[in-house]
Amino acid sequence: MNRIFLVIVLAAVLFAGWKQFSFQPAADLTSPMEALSTAMVESAAGAVDLAIGLVGVMTLFLGLMKVAEAGGMLVILARLIRPLMVRLFPEVPAEHPAMGAMILNLSANALGLGNAATPFGIRAMQELERLNTQPGTATNAMALFLAVNTSSVTLLPTGVIALRAAAGSADPAIILPTTLLATIGSTAVAIVAAKLYQRLVPMERSRATDSVKTSTVTDSGEASTLAAAEGAYPLWVSIVALVALASLIPGAILFGKALSPWILPGLMAGFLVFGAVRRVKVYEVFVDGAKEGFQVALRIIPYLVAILVAVGMLRASGAMDLLVGALSPVTGRFGLPAEALPMALMRPLSGSGAYGILASIINDPAIGPDSYTGVLVSTLQGSTETTFYVMAVYFGAVQVRRIRHAMAAALTADAAGVIFAVLACWLFLN
Repeated sequence: MNRIFLVIVLAAVLFAGWKQFSFQPAADLTSPMEALSTAMVESAAGAVDLAIGLVGVMTLFLGLMKVAEAGGMLVILARLIRPLMVRLFPEVPAEHPAMGAMILNLSANALGLGNAATPFGIRAMQELERLNTQPGTATNAMALFLAVNTSSVTLLPTGVIALRAAAGSADPAIILPTTLLATIGSTAVAIVAAKLYQRLVPMERSRATDSVKTSTVTDSGEASTLAAAEGAYPLWVSIVALVALASLIPGAILFGKALSPWILPGLMAGFLVFGAVRRVKVYEVFVDGAKEGFQVALRIIPYLVAILVAVGMLRASGAMDLLVGALSPVTGRFGLPAEALPMALMRPLSGSGAYGILASIINDPAIGPDSYTGVLVSTLQGSTETTFYVMAVYFGAVQVRRIRHAMAAALTADAAGVIFAVLACWLFLN
């Protein structure tokens, strides 16, 4: 991200400087360098205004998610997908801690609980490394787990919905069906790609014995959650749930516009009723979660300032217009406007960078959050993941240096996410 930020700023300064030399002063014209200076100040102020506007909405959603988490929704989802996971990862014993950690990681990602997903993901990698007969080399299970993570199995992209609401969207939750289709498609491709690529890069045979090692989870919170998720529902229950989830896609395409105004009120009422039925003190837990939302909204201010200033400079310099004009005739034919290209390229590299570009696009009066481009970039943010960050954190936690086919599978999932996001937005908005 350091290099990307530097390149964007230098490109803007150099391009504006080149235009400055040929600029002819006039009473009603602003020089390129003056426009660049103005864009820097206005973008920085706009980033802070955006973050402050985001505080309330982020607080609301994280409060609701805290109620769902306290009510055991994470454990319920984990038990639903467990029968499918044991078939996807046949080399991981069903009762090994690695399986439980992977299930909870994917369940947390599905609910948009990124803060909970990362610790479980690291725990899963550590447990998978204990099963590894070749320490330092990614196993098939590690590569598949990482590919599925980068495909971003997301059912509730709460952060993106909050940002869209702060940007003045008339229907912030319109991205739920498009995100669902995109994430199902990219996850399916991630699984197929990982299974195919592992045949091209087989692991070397090891003389080490394939003994199954277990470990003790030291964190009491993780231990209790892992223990609660140990059981599994019957396979037919998982299949029914998966079919029901997939059936939401055609239903959303046919009736989504009529139902979308009901989504946010329904989510709030549904989560609170769920918590109350599970005997959660919904008000107190909501307030606790809301406190986290306030802190999250404040923490992103420096990232938003950096990215929005860089993007604002690139636009003010004219370099962005040049790039859009060159690429739009090609990408536009495939449903990917050139304005959305920076988002598609940034997403695998930097989560904060992509978040800043998303904010810049949907807050642009010429685009807006409810246009095709606004919905597309929102879907991209909600249905793809920061591939290189995930890979660095998860593999770095267990010091894996030989990643084999993990990168190829993850990038294939990213590309699939873009394609399915375009397809979903085209189906839903046309």
